[in-house]
Amino acid sequence: MSYRDALPQLEGQIFLCDGGTETTLVFHHGIDLPCFATFPLLETDEGREAMRQYFAPYFETARAHGAGFVLEANTWRANPAWGAQLGYSLDDLAEANRRCVAYAEEARVREEVPGCPIVISAPFGPEGDAYDPADHLSAEQAQEFHAWQAGVIAETTADLITGLTITYAEEAIGIVRAATAVGMPVVIAFTVETDGRLPSGQALADAIEEVDRETDGAAAYFMINCAHPTHFLSVLDGPGPWHRIRGIRANASTMSHAELDNAEELDDGDPADLARCYVELGARLPDLAVLGGCCGTDHRHIASIADAWFGATRTPA
Repeated sequence: MSYRDALPQLEGQIFLCDGGTETTLVFHHGIDLPCFATFPLLETDEGREAMRQYFAPYFETARAHGAGFVLEANTWRANPAWGAQLGYSLDDLAEANRRCVAYAEEARVREEVPGCPIVISAPFGPEGDAYDPADHLSAEQAQEFHAWQAGVIAETTADLITGLTITYAEEAIGIVRAATAVGMPVVIAFTVETDGRLPSGQALADAIEEVDRETDGAAAYFMINCAHPTHFLSVLDGPGPWHRIRGIRANASTMSHAELDNAEELDDGDPADLARCYVELGARLPDLAVLGGCCGTDHRHIASIADAWFGATRTPA
């Protein structure tokens, strides 16, 4: 079932996401991911089975809590810049994008139950390094770069495009424009440093306001990902367009991006403590509806977050 015309996560139901896909596959499953790309896994039966096993406990948690689920396809690195580094032609890369969404659609058909809708998101990663981009594209350049992948995804059954781990406003603007040009709903997830600012140095509130101003508020909503809640909780105490933030995919670790980049072992933090942070976030973000994880998190963290969230918000019978 397609939810492209009316995203159900905007209607008041809580939706869960998975955790840190790449860090889980690398550190817990021992799977090599050149360029941190997961889309090549779907080219083999072994890789497809690894992804099935990866997602299975997340679907179980969502059903146990009567929550929806935002299923991210394996498209985060499937753009022309990273595809070229992995040796993919544009034709092969287009097929890889289609394969990712088709795999997610198979999972939706298999796992979706009444009352627990599964929304398929096609995540777009940044053109450069997610922590320290070498180039700073203009909004026009970013739109031109992301337009190719947006065009491919628009012809699939994906419900929305999500710009994940975006480090500066201009690239976010380009992603929003590229998605809306092909009729796709779009979400932007900014990452922040330990001071709550984007890696570009811009304040989170200013970045959201800039994107909305330059795109006529076209993004369905905004998210924060790839940062621990302690890095941005205090920011949310100040003024800002916080009603626009509807999703959080936080890191398990309190380390900075630079520290995580150089870490040789996975820091998976404390699932219970992370869950408590999400409850605090809920008090600051009354429109929060999408709860997931990023680097270092796995199904244990999402289960703890769901337990804490529904325990804190559920009305006793």
